[in-house]
Amino acid sequence: VVVPMSSFEQRIGSRLGVHLQRITSSNFLHYQPATQSGKDLIDLGTFKPHPTASGHRPDEDEEEEVVIGWQEKLFSQFEVDLYQNEAACQSPLDYQYRQEILKLENSGGRKNQRIFTYTDSDRYTNLEEHCQKMTTAASEVPSFLVERMANVRRRRQDRRGMEGGILKSRIVTWEPSEEFVRNNHVINTPLQTMYIMADLGPYGKLGYKTYEHVLCTLKVDSNGVITVKPDFTGLKGPYRIETDGEKQELWKYTIHNVSSLAQPEEEERERRVFKDLYGRHKEYLSSLVGTDFEMTAPGALRLFVNGEVVSAQGYEYDNLYVHFFVELPTSNWSSPALQQLSGVTQTCATKSLGMDKVAYFSYPFTFEALFLHEDESADALPEWPVLYCKVLSLDFWQRYRVEGYGAVVLPATPGSHTLRVSTWRPVDVGPVAELRRFFIGGSLELEDLSYVRIPGTFKGERLSRFGLRTETTGSVTFRLHCLQQSRAFMESSSLRKRMRSVLDRLEGFSQQSSIHNVLEAFHRARRRMQEARESLPQDLVSPSGTLVS
Repeated sequence: VVVPMSSFEQRIGSRLGVHLQRITSSNFLHYQPATQSGKDLIDLGTFKPHPTASGHRPDEDEEEEVVIGWQEKLFSQFEVDLYQNEAACQSPLDYQYRQEILKLENSGGRKNQRIFTYTDSDRYTNLEEHCQKMTTAASEVPSFLVERMANVRRRRQDRRGMEGGILKSRIVTWEPSEEFVRNNHVINTPLQTMYIMADLGPYGKLGYKTYEHVLCTLKVDSNGVITVKPDFTGLKGPYRIETDGEKQELWKYTIHNVSSLAQPEEEERERRVFKDLYGRHKEYLSSLVGTDFEMTAPGALRLFVNGEVVSAQGYEYDNLYVHFFVELPTSNWSSPALQQLSGVTQTCATKSLGMDKVAYFSYPFTFEALFLHEDESADALPEWPVLYCKVLSLDFWQRYRVEGYGAVVLPATPGSHTLRVSTWRPVDVGPVAELRRFFIGGSLELEDLSYVRIPGTFKGERLSRFGLRTETTGSVTFRLHCLQQSRAFMESSSLRKRMRSVLDRLEGFSQQSSIHNVLEAFHRARRRMQEARESLPQDLVSPSGTLVS
């Protein structure tokens, strides 16, 4: 349940009802030999519990029900025996508990027998947080991280003044003990804790720590989160506890919210608190977004890419890193002045995954670009940005080798995309280059990385790579999250139709294997429309070239 702290503090008088009952007992079956010889029967009268010498019947101790308030202290038999001895009191809190126990004894003793509580000020809270398990396995072995995190406890919201007013003579403890670290290693999230406990020891043996069991844990932090574990019983039925040892016993208990109904004034005050809380949260979110939403210029398309270099696999050497950059087409594409379109990952060692060696980078990057469609009558299809990558390896002597080059066109559709880029590297004739690559590092490299596809400086009709010897290497995996922004997505004017045509052509470009095939298709369609228009009678064609209805 999540509620504001102020609302919880108003309900500090809320109360929980806990009912505890023993299901099976060691006193339930008491075997007695039958009086008849030759028969081994059980007398039904033996099923009744036998009274003790003092006249107390054990069945009176097998069921108990109490109502507990927030941070209400109910003493256990162990604490009653402990604090009655003044020599056992060490802290001011111990002396305070001693005075309360003496008052209870003078007034007729405590009302509870088995059910008791540990409040936020008790030592048990810290010890339980240190010893709690992470899983339900009986033979759990805590990891290094679990052991370290177990030593971290949360700061309490309400510290007693007697604990904070003592001046420490030793500012630095050079040899701290484990208990000192456990009690002083804290994190800053304020938290209040309360435990509802039960002493499930056999009759006459109450007050032993080994028989203590947690029935319910209540935690409240400053963020307004209230944790009740386990939850209120409701319609799920009672919870069960089975004790260990030679005499295993089964107990059941229920937890109910027995708080009085809130008055109309309290409900109205709580509604105002919720309304104020949600209003402030809404204002906070609005302040993060701002009042003015930045829009693109008419006829422009803004592209946001949040990418990740996921991994590289299938390469010859270890300790890989990737150098990548995004090339924007020179026509109609631009990027912000301080925008970085390149990056280098960290050096990552490979691990075996099946037959391949994989290096996991998980290197994030982001960029944005702007496409401005200026000429509506342009025949050329808009080009899309290209992502180039260069994979290198680094050895112990800081010698690097080129492992492969690759390139991929960015997706033209928004959404999440996972791209696997295959790479290759140039090789030389003969074994000398490979020996040099193995012993002293270095290898053949491309002077212009855009030569992986079509160089930007190429102006001819055909690009020949005849004579370039290459070798297929591994692959690099990219994960891209693309977002597109344009006025065309929300406007219904002619500008929307104009921009839609651009987006449709970009979509067609992403689906075709070659930009030249797409351009040829556009040219053929235009020629067919021109021929069809020329074959129609002149009275059906308007001066602008459209058909007359």
